Amino acid sequence: MSDVADGSGPVPRRSPRTADGGAPVSGALAIVLAVVAVVAGFFILRSISGDDEKQFDLQSAGTGAAADDEGDAASTTAPVTSAPATTIPTTTTLVVDGATVVVANANGIGGSAATMSDALEIGPGFTMGEPMDASDATGDLETTVIYYDPAQAAAQAVAESVNSALGGGATVLPLPSGTPPVASGDISGAGVLVMLGLDKGNKTLEELNPTTNSSPQVVTNPPLTTAAG
Repeated sequence: MSDVADGSGPVPRRSPRTADGGAPVSGALAIVLAVVAVVAGFFILRSISGDDEKQFDLQSAGTGAAADDEGDAASTTAPVTSAPATTIPTTTTLVVDGATVVVANANGIGGSAATMSDALEIGPGFTMGEPMDASDATGDLETTVIYYDPAQAAAQAVAESVNSALGGGATVLPLPSGTPPVASGDISGAGVLVMLGLDKGNKTLEELNPTTNSSPQVVTNPPLTTAAG
């Protein structure tokens, strides 16, 4: 009988294949898969966390933009205040030379003509004659009337300047022919006659003309004009 097996006996059982370290191959593969799963889970969680932070940042940025928009809207709708208007005092140009001015009392207040004569001479600097009384026929006037002699070239300009110094409102007329309307009937060659009425009698120049600059521009020796003719 031969010692060589003929193949009819039981087949010998193979032992499992081992890795270089001596551990079975299936166990090593399981460990590798577990590590890969842990690493993949870490990166997935990190990605989710980063997305949440980005979303929060976007929401914060949107809230800030909305606040900025509201701030811009508030700034555009804020009321605008304007500076108060400034009143600039006016400067009156007065012609004080070229005709003598006489003041006649036509208001019944004693001494008003003399007081006004002094004020017109000391203040603006008009050339003044002696104060007078109005004629009895004139009586008391409600409104002041200023006459000027058309024969004197500067008389009308001086009359208008007297009206300005008195605050305006007086009636300026050429002196009527005949006897001047004063008690004496003579104005001694004056070019301007002021019939001081109740509207301006017994009042100061400051009371009559409060808005005029206290130092009016005075024109002396105005150029003479020749009447057309």
